[in-house]
Amino acid sequence: MRNCGDWNWEFQEALQIKTNLSSIKIYMCSIRIANEKDAEGILAIYAPYIKNTSFTFETAIPTIDAFAERISTYLIDWPWIVCEIEGKIAGYAYGAKYRERTAYQWCVESSVYIHDDFQRSGIARALYMTLIDILKVQGFRNVYAVINLPNEKSVSFHESCGFKYFATYEKVGYKLGKWKNVGWWQFVINDYTMEPAAPIKFSELNKDFLPLLFDKYSGTIKK
Repeated sequence: MRNCGDWNWEFQEALQIKTNLSSIKIYMCSIRIANEKDAEGILAIYAPYIKNTSFTFETAIPTIDAFAERISTYLIDWPWIVCEIEGKIAGYAYGAKYRERTAYQWCVESSVYIHDDFQRSGIARALYMTLIDILKVQGFRNVYAVINLPNEKSVSFHESCGFKYFATYEKVGYKLGKWKNVGWWQFVINDYTMEPAAPIKFSELNKDFLPLLFDKYSGTIKK
């Protein structure tokens, strides 16, 4: 039979456990599909690249409404995904049209941008691997990364992800007072079969596999 001292000790132990648990900060990190409401958070990442670098050849910062429309338009055909940490957009990645002609439809361009506060956390790789896995399911063959040179950080990152260099367009763009070269890297994600079916539009894709995919790569991000 327990005495009062035993009950008091157990109560104190339980209280200490509860106190310890309440002091633990839960780190909320998730990869998900972007939506129009993310436009402001995404643009906060992208705008400095437009204004201060030639990593993008876009020269005018879009309005939030215009950017929201861009996201919704892209999502018809290609994935646009974000990494959200503690309610803040930490990075994003998306696929985009390679060229207009129908024979190019199995090719897609890819892009990824990360907020300065979340660099070197594995977010870029997690987003890219997620994006590439989705593009593979859609039936694309070639993913192209277009890198404005010089940009050793981006080159190293893309090659570590499996992209291979194949061409440079010299002095193809002019921005911030300089003529810029653009390098092309390719990632083959599906076999080149004969009579290939057209890639599935992202809006028409069965997305049942996405929650597991998002959880898989969210778990690779450094806390």
